[in-house]
Amino acid sequence: MPTDIAFLAIAEAHQVYHWLPAALALSRRAGVKVHVLSPSRLILDLVASYDPEGALDLIRLRRPPAQPDSLFRQPSRFLTLMLNYATVRRFPLLVTTEISSGWLRTMPGFSARMIQIKHGAGDREGGYKARHSAFDLTLVAGEKDRRRLIDRGLCTAQDCAVGGYAKFELKAARRRFFDNDRPVLLYNPHFDAELSSWPRHGPEVLAALEALEGWNVIIAPHTKLACRTAPIRTAAPHILVDMGSRHSIDMSYTMSADVYLGDVSSQIYEYLLHPRPCIFLNLDRRDWRGDEAFAHWRLGQVIEDMGALPQALDRAADLQAGFVDAQEAAMSDSIDRSPTPASERQADLILDFARNSERTAAA
Repeated sequence: MPTDIAFLAIAEAHQVYHWLPAALALSRRAGVKVHVLSPSRLILDLVASYDPEGALDLIRLRRPPAQPDSLFRQPSRFLTLMLNYATVRRFPLLVTTEISSGWLRTMPGFSARMIQIKHGAGDREGGYKARHSAFDLTLVAGEKDRRRLIDRGLCTAQDCAVGGYAKFELKAARRRFFDNDRPVLLYNPHFDAELSSWPRHGPEVLAALEALEGWNVIIAPHTKLACRTAPIRTAAPHILVDMGSRHSIDMSYTMSADVYLGDVSSQIYEYLLHPRPCIFLNLDRRDWRGDEAFAHWRLGQVIEDMGALPQALDRAADLQAGFVDAQEAAMSDSIDRSPTPASERQADLILDFARNSERTAAA
């Protein structure tokens, strides 16, 4: 009998890139059958586009009443799990990147083992919630998340393992988004309403970006923010606005930018795969020093007024040498980049756990 492993794809498309490499790696292992469960045809089509051999068993779950299917808006995870409980519970091992499925633990008769691949490698405190403790095994990108989860009592040293950042294996190549050679500034605001620079300061930020000279600008909010806020509109010819596309989730922009402008998005660590200048917006003038939720703000300039942006950009290249060591150290702590691909490391950890669980059940 094959070892059955099911990946729950009930979150939005940006999370697919964090679990799909491991699913594909497992599908190449002998004696393993990998299933992907999603209520979204578009999500399953996205998965299939990376699986030309059709190695994954794609299962369309029943979809709760919701808006039209979209990569960036999915129906309630709770309702999806309720509606498909009979299907979901029959798999002995479930792997997911979201934590809503931890609710399954409360259902009578639910006995599946559960693994979470923690998506992202950011610093925001909102990335650590009580439901993380619902999982039998948690895979994290680097020692930082392992340390923080253990310190918060959400995992133990035995059920939390470093597996690397498999999304890097699906990253898009650097490309030109403009028809000129001006440097590119990427503005990437987060969705957290309390920490994001956009909800309270959007008009001010946009006006400053529109007034920039000598730069191309990509405005690519986190896709959750893009779904919650009014469309960002501008007639400025040097600005590209992306409110949700494949480019906004496959690292196209983080690979193609020359300077990163943001607040608390974990995409800063995707951008820093190759160290480059960063500028962070502290427009609410927070006392951030010493707060590990803002640890990444030590990796670049921090400005408290949009009027300071042109000067910060002018200085970015000259100041970068002073930030490189800190950027590389932060990356090493946040994302383990061992020579073995993260997808294979995650596959090893998942398969070892699955087969140990099978042996325990058979004993």
